[in-house]
Amino acid sequence: MFPLVHHPDYTAPLPPGHSFPMDKYGMLLVALEEAGVAHERVAPEPMPREWLEAVHAPDYVAAVLEARVDPERQRRIGFPVTPRVARRSQLSAGGTYLAARLALQRGFAANGAGGSHHALPDTGAGYCVLNDLAIAANRLLEERNARRIMIVDLDVHQGDGTAVILAGRADAFTFSMHAAKNFPVRKARSSRDVELPDGMSDDAYLAALARELPACIDAFRPDLILYQAGVDPHVDDRLGRLALSDEGLSARDRFVMAEAKRAGAPLASVLGGGYARGSAMVVARRHAATIATLGEAHMADRLQKLH
Repeated sequence: MFPLVHHPDYTAPLPPGHSFPMDKYGMLLVALEEAGVAHERVAPEPMPREWLEAVHAPDYVAAVLEARVDPERQRRIGFPVTPRVARRSQLSAGGTYLAARLALQRGFAANGAGGSHHALPDTGAGYCVLNDLAIAANRLLEERNARRIMIVDLDVHQGDGTAVILAGRADAFTFSMHAAKNFPVRKARSSRDVELPDGMSDDAYLAALARELPACIDAFRPDLILYQAGVDPHVDDRLGRLALSDEGLSARDRFVMAEAKRAGAPLASVLGGGYARGSAMVVARRHAATIATLGEAHMADRLQKLH
């Protein structure tokens, strides 16, 4: 079994009728059980304040943790930062860090939340409060748990906050493959950005990924990959502009795991975006499928080595 980091407080109440599918984090466990995905569940601790402040402005961290984020920042985030949302954001960052630590020990681990890649140094944005990817990467590097971390972001939206926070670091590489015309309007500069046209479907997407990702991995030589496995490139996603099928997402995830294996780099995955038409359970099932695919690809490789 592979480790799945999860906490009941990954779900926090939002105003009635809100468009963000917060319930998907709790439903993920149901979806994994439905699919018969065997995993070892591990609970994270909230990320300590000092590590939040190592990435985000201390005044912004204080505003989040004390649930007094100003209206303009809350407008950019897209929902109110209540005490429950603040706790969820702190736990999510702790979860990505824990998943990475477990991946270093076991080869693969998944966080059942995370992927808040739009959060910038002094504000949140796009349903992202604290940038768990950048926070975890910075802590892992500072503690020397890893020397070179690559963030592979395959959400349909650019990982602009992660790119800004980690810009200029020789020990971190940000790879973002996203719809060119989607949010954010003003793109940041990742270590490598691959911009895709609207409506791109499975074959063209997988060809672009095969052309771009291996070269970046070979040039950077990461000893850990943090994978933002957003499911919003799906054809039925209401905030996406791409057209991947269920099979296309699965092929994407198998390819990423195969590349991590080829490079000898442990991989920790986080959820990322997913805004399917219909119920939050549809999104949860897509996230569960990604985690299952990654887990199966990892375990198949291990079993092959045993034989």
